[in-house]
Amino acid sequence: MIRSEAHNPPAEGEAHEIAPGVFWFQLPLPFKPDTVNAYAFRDADGWTVVDTGLDTRRTRAIWQGILQGPLAGAPVVRLIATHHHIDHIGLAGWFQAQGAELWTSRASWLMARMGILDVQERPTPQAVAFWRQAGMPPELLDERSHERPFNSADVCAPLPPGYRRLSEGQQVTFGERRWVVRMGHGHAPEHVTLWSLDDDLVIGGDQMLATISPNLGVYPTEPEADTVGDWLESCDRLAEYARPEQLVLPGHKLPYRGLPTRLRQLATNQRAALDRMLEGLRQEPLSTVGCFPLLYRRQIAKPEFGLALAEAVGHVNHLRATGQVWPVGKTETGAVLWGA
Repeated sequence: MIRSEAHNPPAEGEAHEIAPGVFWFQLPLPFKPDTVNAYAFRDADGWTVVDTGLDTRRTRAIWQGILQGPLAGAPVVRLIATHHHIDHIGLAGWFQAQGAELWTSRASWLMARMGILDVQERPTPQAVAFWRQAGMPPELLDERSHERPFNSADVCAPLPPGYRRLSEGQQVTFGERRWVVRMGHGHAPEHVTLWSLDDDLVIGGDQMLATISPNLGVYPTEPEADTVGDWLESCDRLAEYARPEQLVLPGHKLPYRGLPTRLRQLATNQRAALDRMLEGLRQEPLSTVGCFPLLYRRQIAKPEFGLALAEAVGHVNHLRATGQVWPVGKTETGAVLWGA
C-alpha cells in the first residue's frame, strides 16, 4: 500500500514541517510536472537544502522570501543536489556564491557543469541524425534543426569548480541525522538517494516518485545508453533497503510511505511497457517513433515530443541490449526500423 503523507502541498514560498527539523517547499516549473520539491534540514551550524528549482527571476524571488522567512536566522551551509537535471541543480551555483558547499555525485556534477558550459545556437549534426534515425516526422525535424535548442545555461546559474563528492555506501551527517548514500541510475546517472539511519526518512529525488514514473530518456550525448536496464537494476537493488514505514521525500508530487510496493510498481510498469513494444514489433517492423502508441497508449503532443522520443529510444535500446529486437531496415527518410 502507498500512502501520501500530506494532502495539501505548501503554497508558493511557504514551508511545511514534514518531520522534526525538516521543511518542505515547492517551486514552480514551466513544464510538467509543474512543481519541483525542495527540502531544508536544520543543523546547529545552519541549513542543509536539498535541490533548488530553476534559475529564473521568479524562483530566485521565492528563495529570497524563504531565506528571509522560514529559514531566517541561520545560513544555508550546504546544498545537496540529488541529480544533474536543471530543475534540481539550477540554482546550485547561486547558493554556492552565498557560501553553501555543494554535495552531489561525481556524474551529477560533471554532467551539470558540462551542460551549463555547452551552449549551442543550433542543434548539433549528431542531434539531427539521432532524431532522424528515431523517426521524427520530417516537418518537425526540419523545424527543430533550424531552431535554437534549449540550453541548460538558459535556466541554470554558473556552476563554479569545486564540490563534495557523494558516493555509494558513504555515510554523511546533516539535519541531525546520519545518512547512507545509495545511487540510482536510469533517470540520471549516479542519482543520489539518502537513507536515514536515525529515523524513517528517505530522500528519493526523482528515483522514487509516488504517482508518476520518471523519464528514462536517451539523448545524442550517449545514444546507445540502456537507461531502462539501469532503472530496473536500481529498483531491484534499492528494494533491499526499503521498508513500508519509511517516509519518502520525492523530487515531485507528494511525500509518501509504502516504498517496497512503489518500487515493485515502478519496475512492473516498465516491464509491461517493454512487453507491449515487443509484442507490437513481432507484428510489424516499426521506427522508434512508430512505437509511441505501444509505449504511451495516448497521443503525444508537440511540446512533449522530445521527451517522448528520448524515452522511446531508451526502451528500444533495452530490447536491443537484451537481444529481443534488431534493426531490419530503414524508411525513405532514414529512420531505423526495428523488428523482433
